[in-house]
Amino acid sequence: MGEMTRAWPVDTLARVPFWVYQDEANYRAELRRIFEGPTWSYVCLESDVAKPGEFRTTFVGEMPVIVVRGQDGDVHAFENRCGHRGALIALDDAGSVKNAFQCVYHAWSYDLRGNLIGIAFEKGSNGRGGMPSDFCKADHGPRKLRTTTLCGLVFATLSPETPPIEDYLGAEILGRVRRVMDKPVQVLGRFTQGLPNNWKLYFENVKDTYHASLLHAFFGTFRITRLTQGGGVLVSPDGAHHASYTIGVPEDAKSAAYREQGIRSELDGFRLADARLLDSVDEFNDRIQLQILTVFPNLVIQQVQNSLAVRQILPKGVEAMELHWTYIGFAGDDAEMRQRRLRQANLVGPAGYVSMEDGCVGGFVQRGAAAASDELSVVNMGGEGTESMDTRATEASVRGFWKAYRRYMGY
Repeated sequence: MGEMTRAWPVDTLARVPFWVYQDEANYRAELRRIFEGPTWSYVCLESDVAKPGEFRTTFVGEMPVIVVRGQDGDVHAFENRCGHRGALIALDDAGSVKNAFQCVYHAWSYDLRGNLIGIAFEKGSNGRGGMPSDFCKADHGPRKLRTTTLCGLVFATLSPETPPIEDYLGAEILGRVRRVMDKPVQVLGRFTQGLPNNWKLYFENVKDTYHASLLHAFFGTFRITRLTQGGGVLVSPDGAHHASYTIGVPEDAKSAAYREQGIRSELDGFRLADARLLDSVDEFNDRIQLQILTVFPNLVIQQVQNSLAVRQILPKGVEAMELHWTYIGFAGDDAEMRQRRLRQANLVGPAGYVSMEDGCVGGFVQRGAAAASDELSVVNMGGEGTESMDTRATEASVRGFWKAYRRYMGY
């Protein structure tokens, strides 16, 4: 704990110190203990690296990473850093190479496993210069990561101690991943959203089922998800992962629970010009019209009606992060379903009818608590535990995040 400058102030999951979103030493410890520690970070889709030589560049924490399909058919991942002077090996977001990557700076080459295999003018020129005769290329490659795949998702870890992905998730969350990612996927679109807040504030937000029908006027008004509807929250035993869901059972149209409390998420005169936006089908045959699933520390899998997406959370300093969105459908979708997914994609994203507000509230907290580092936030909805519940009027999954976080960080 010598690398950290503060101690956790209370022994409860229902209180969180605001300094945890502000402290630079704590942030650096997170990168080492969580992102570079014994966790599985989502890095890309299998379809992104479907053929040998196809690659994507991404990050694990702040470490740049190349993910590539090898000639052996396996998915490999290694640090996107040349062993010579530290330049990026691959500069593009995605692409394809035949057998090797070559650093643009001094033309050092790496095979698809990340091994250093070539040094320009290794023997020098005209008998002069070059590398020492005892220089061993095998000792100077970038760091390599273990990879695993699940339901078309690719995960990577630096740690030899990270358990198999099935054990890491647990049976219930694994089942919920398989529920959505049950067929070969097709990418419909991508974008990157910069957010002015600590990465943990967004991860809390997607675990926070309490806010969804309070902050998002669209959800409440059009009854996509309301706390008075059926549904619940599943939390993995270790607290790290969760799935929240809404059952598509019609709510009593006369329900006045929101109106009586003066909550802004039910707006008079709010109408759709095109009702097809809410035209959805029960494609998973379980009446769940909304499911948000998280995998610690950086993955969100969404199903909002028929809009499917994976979101990758990337820390970019104490007060900044990026959210990488990938909208997906299934390779077997017909034209009607594809259009439905594209139409409903307007619900989520930086300007989405639903999630536009999520891009703001993390910044509101970052700014609001700027002078309150010694104060504590209150996370008491639904009690103090992390048990799964058959209601979404709870913060059990948020407390679960802090249960896992404190274990990895040693608090």
